[in-house]
Amino acid sequence: MTTEVPELPVRYYAKLFDLLDAVGFDTETLLQKAGISRRLLAKPDACLRLSQVEAFVDAAVAMGIRHDIALDLGAMIKLSSHSMVGYAMLSSPTVDYALRTASRFFRLILPSFRMSCRHEDDRLVLEFTPVMPMSRLVMTFHLEAIASAVHHELREILRNAMPPYELYASYAMPPHAARYAELMPGARCHFGWTARPGLRLVYPLEIAHFSPELADTAALRMAENRCRTLVRNVVSDRRVSAWVLMMLREAADSLLTLEELAHTLNLSPRTLDRYLVQENTGFRALRAQVHQERAQALLDNPVLSITQIAHELGYTDASNFSRAYQRLTGQTPSAWRAARLAGVGDDPV
Repeated sequence: MTTEVPELPVRYYAKLFDLLDAVGFDTETLLQKAGISRRLLAKPDACLRLSQVEAFVDAAVAMGIRHDIALDLGAMIKLSSHSMVGYAMLSSPTVDYALRTASRFFRLILPSFRMSCRHEDDRLVLEFTPVMPMSRLVMTFHLEAIASAVHHELREILRNAMPPYELYASYAMPPHAARYAELMPGARCHFGWTARPGLRLVYPLEIAHFSPELADTAALRMAENRCRTLVRNVVSDRRVSAWVLMMLREAADSLLTLEELAHTLNLSPRTLDRYLVQENTGFRALRAQVHQERAQALLDNPVLSITQIAHELGYTDASNFSRAYQRLTGQTPSAWRAARLAGVGDDPV
């Protein structure tokens, strides 16, 4: 596994910067806080480290950025914004081929997320899942931008004939939920989707067969060859244990298996487990850590009884929970709670 720092294309964040600049936001202070130079944003092929992106989003939020700004950013993104991948999509023979092309080369668009495209009965399903550890704030920001961008890009391919569809988002309903209807008409939004952290978009299958206006076999072949060359050069961060922890924390550990996480990273379960071992941990240990965190967060709430917490965590009774918790921490839940209330307990992991 490489330990190189992940890099994300600067072009999308430059659009956000332009959007903020246009409304009179204090972008100079924002750049200073994020440690990003204006000159870097002007380079179309430049990249930002994930830590810089997080600092940029964190600083913008702290400075009072609009809560719905990610939706407006997504609406600004066109297929041409994706450089060679967008060119390949526009040259594709069908919408289905265009979306599968985007899925294959999505790491060239946004390597911090994975895109999948598949058919389920009479539906076309797109899913976007984080593959790098990031804060909940940054994840939600990107998922909102992706949701808006996909809507406007598909509408571009379909020549404005956008059908009604279902949008499932893992984040809670935002205060600006009304803007989804404004910017993404036809999207029936379901917030708090708990299957896994990410975004799921479900369309009628008939759009898969629609032919883009600029379909061109020769141009597609050239663009795909160029994408294959570029993708081999993409730096991919593999802080696997941090990413697994993030996924388990966001989705609740009972919902995700090693096999599912490995599939998200295009790895076999054995390979993912080997990478975790190289980082001196394992899937069971990480799942136990998240389970302990959830238990201790519930124990911090004095209103909840031990029995209520046990049921919340999936145990049949308080005794089973107490025994499992003591094996994990060396203390019973009651003893841990009493120590916390007395101010002498250790902080939750």
